[in-house]
Amino acid sequence: MAFRRSSGVLLHPTSLPGGAGIGDLGPSAFAFVDGLAAARQRLWQVLPLGPTGYGDSPYQCFSAFAGNPLLISPERLIESGLLTESDAGDLPPEPAPHSGNVDFPSVIAHRRAIWPTVRDRFDADRSTPMHDRFDRFCSAQAGWLDDYALFMAVKEAHADAPWIEWEPDIARKDPSAVARWSTQCIAEIRMHKVVQFLFFEQWARLRDACHARDIEIMGDLPIFVAHDSADVWAHRELFQLDEHGDPTVLTGVPPDYFSADGQLWGNPHYRWDVLHETGYAWWIDRFRALLTLVDRIRVDHFRGFEASWEIPAGATTAVHGRWVKGPGASLFEAVRRALTLDRLPLVAENLGVITPEVETLRQRFDLPGMAILQFGFGTDPQAPTFRPHNYRRDLVVYTGTHDNDTIVGWWTGGSGHSTRSEVEIAEERDYARRYLDLDDREVHWAFVRAVLASVAETAIVPVPDLLGLGSEARLNRPGTASGNWRWRMREGELTAEVTQRLGMLTETYERA
Repeated sequence: MAFRRSSGVLLHPTSLPGGAGIGDLGPSAFAFVDGLAAARQRLWQVLPLGPTGYGDSPYQCFSAFAGNPLLISPERLIESGLLTESDAGDLPPEPAPHSGNVDFPSVIAHRRAIWPTVRDRFDADRSTPMHDRFDRFCSAQAGWLDDYALFMAVKEAHADAPWIEWEPDIARKDPSAVARWSTQCIAEIRMHKVVQFLFFEQWARLRDACHARDIEIMGDLPIFVAHDSADVWAHRELFQLDEHGDPTVLTGVPPDYFSADGQLWGNPHYRWDVLHETGYAWWIDRFRALLTLVDRIRVDHFRGFEASWEIPAGATTAVHGRWVKGPGASLFEAVRRALTLDRLPLVAENLGVITPEVETLRQRFDLPGMAILQFGFGTDPQAPTFRPHNYRRDLVVYTGTHDNDTIVGWWTGGSGHSTRSEVEIAEERDYARRYLDLDDREVHWAFVRAVLASVAETAIVPVPDLLGLGSEARLNRPGTASGNWRWRMREGELTAEVTQRLGMLTETYERA
């Protein structure tokens, strides 16, 4: 087996309680890790950790390498002397009871207001050991950090407009324009570098706390990057763009059982031929960087490395497109050689319409696939593969993921069933009752028990399913552009009773 038999939970740090308007890397994160250890869990799965852009989505980031500044704990900054209580100003309001939502505009405005103060306090005494670490960080990460800091500074100088709306010379990244803007925005560029340094410092302490408790972190790597990102701006030659910088083809997936129009994501496609000529250097750097933050990586839309759906630019749906071959094994061979790894610590998200060629690619590198129990009770032809009696050992299995409704929401016909009839919902519930031998009480625990009891080597449960929450705790509704990624766990909601029960099941099914 690629990994030992184990279990874990799925919770993005923004959903932690505490913090200043959003979950962060402060005390609540460390308390959460203690709770995982008490429940005998060995994995904490998070979503992409980059600085979020469009729709506050962690899958649409301004950089594939940078960390999300919103995750930096102001409380830790106060402890380290980089902020005072008065510097912190008016914190974003805490959510009302029972709402638990992140108010992203308020949080973003608050953090933007405090970063200049943090930079100035950081620079006030340059003789501290922290500055030595900062200098080493800037040197080691210069390959992406210099471009990212300049990109963000210029973007903010243009009222956050996308880079294709900037002046043509800096949009093209002409050397003369880079030199001019680097001088003009020198203070802002340094601020973004300091903020990135602080994110990586705080994350490293949290990762060390996980390792001290024998807990691994599983990160997430989206195959595509946002068009409005430092990556595309700085490396236009790696993407299919026209002279103006607009994508010539768009990403997405074709119509399927769950979506009559498919999904139009809108990211630019790669120029795999150019990447191949470089030995996949950008991709190697991306994997290397993420593996300094996490121990395993869930590769989102793994099937896109074998072939991806290209949609003509200007399309409004994903109905019309074509499958175009990706890099296949050559990319993963290059990554494995460059990182000198006997086995790639990856999990392949192989959901959707998966061809034999995709499975051959996954199996060639001995990568576990995924299965979602919630998908096991419908009429889709793939439903049987999601039922535990059909699981293989080389799987990571879930009650649901960040894209699913919660188990309780799904059971009660909540937001996850907007396209299903009442008859279909009733039939799924009836099948689940017979299959799991359950009644309508504690449905979520029946699902948790089923994935933990399965033969799959890894079982993951989203925290809302542990807590038995309804559709109000759903994190994302695919195909919707706003109102997602906002749910937060309330302080004290993950009780000792819940952790003890999870720990008992974990031990019972030999995953501790």
